[in-house]
Amino acid sequence: MLDIINNADLRTHNTFGISEHAERLVFVENDRQLLQALSLADKHAWPVTLLGGGSNLVLAGPVRGLVLAIRSRGRRVVSRSGREVIIEAEAGENWHALVNWSLDLGLCGLENLSLIPGTAGAAPVQNIGAYGVELEDVFESVEVYDRCTGDIRRLHREHCRFAYRDSLFKQEPGRYIILRLRLRLSSVPDPKLGYGPLANAWQATGLQRADARVVSELVCQIRQSKLPDPSQLANAGSFFKNPLVTAEQAEALQQCWPGLPSYMQPDGRYKLAAGWLIEQAGWKGSRDGDAGVHREQALVLVNYGRARGEDIMGLATRIQTDIRQRFGVSLEMEPIVLGL
Repeated sequence: MLDIINNADLRTHNTFGISEHAERLVFVENDRQLLQALSLADKHAWPVTLLGGGSNLVLAGPVRGLVLAIRSRGRRVVSRSGREVIIEAEAGENWHALVNWSLDLGLCGLENLSLIPGTAGAAPVQNIGAYGVELEDVFESVEVYDRCTGDIRRLHREHCRFAYRDSLFKQEPGRYIILRLRLRLSSVPDPKLGYGPLANAWQATGLQRADARVVSELVCQIRQSKLPDPSQLANAGSFFKNPLVTAEQAEALQQCWPGLPSYMQPDGRYKLAAGWLIEQAGWKGSRDGDAGVHREQALVLVNYGRARGEDIMGLATRIQTDIRQRFGVSLEMEPIVLGL
């Protein structure tokens, strides 16, 4: 029997701490409960919204229909072949706890993705990434429920259309519900230390031998020094994607702004630092009511207490307009917006 909560306050279910209500909320812990909830929604023609950890979310109004809070748990080693180890995690597993579990097993590959908030099931949607590693680098497959066909399917990496903070699951929203995730890790350390601050932190340790646990600890230290803890100051992490521009546009911008960080991509485009652009425009540390830009990291919008979704979105829109006018660059928001 499903326990459906009517008019549920979602404030504690999103890291922005925004108080908006779901018309109906149900927690699902396994595939059977999920299918029951979907069947009920279909019967009553309720719109369905998925909710993971709420760490990449802006609630801009009440959420109609049925909100499914995914709370499935479980993680396991699926196979070992030489140095390669495939692990599986249920969609509701906490991502950072999964990273730590893999490190406890002596496995490598997830250390650069330490301390990213959210659930395992949400990780492929956003193709999460940090410090030179993206999820697709270690991705094996996902098991999904296809709402169009009613089938449970396994999708491998080549099916998922991964790109920078993008995937099939964002391109076809609402069709696929991720049930569980498989990752391809290694029992042999192969640290990815190309990201400048991480490379410097590693060098400062004086260690000569690769150690995934140490890399994870360094990543956590860097993240904690740059990003506010949502439990202390409500936020959804990096709010804007780093924009991609043509080589010609990057060159023209750097002639005007010599300090602008830019990174060449495999397709010849350049990735710019959104936080640098926002800081140069003078938004860092600004505040409008309870919605603001973090004092230490211009890429993070924060809720100082009672900001509504419309306040956060209004601030974000003003920043986007200013950056476009100053630099000719469009900033795209990372979080998903619900309730509009």
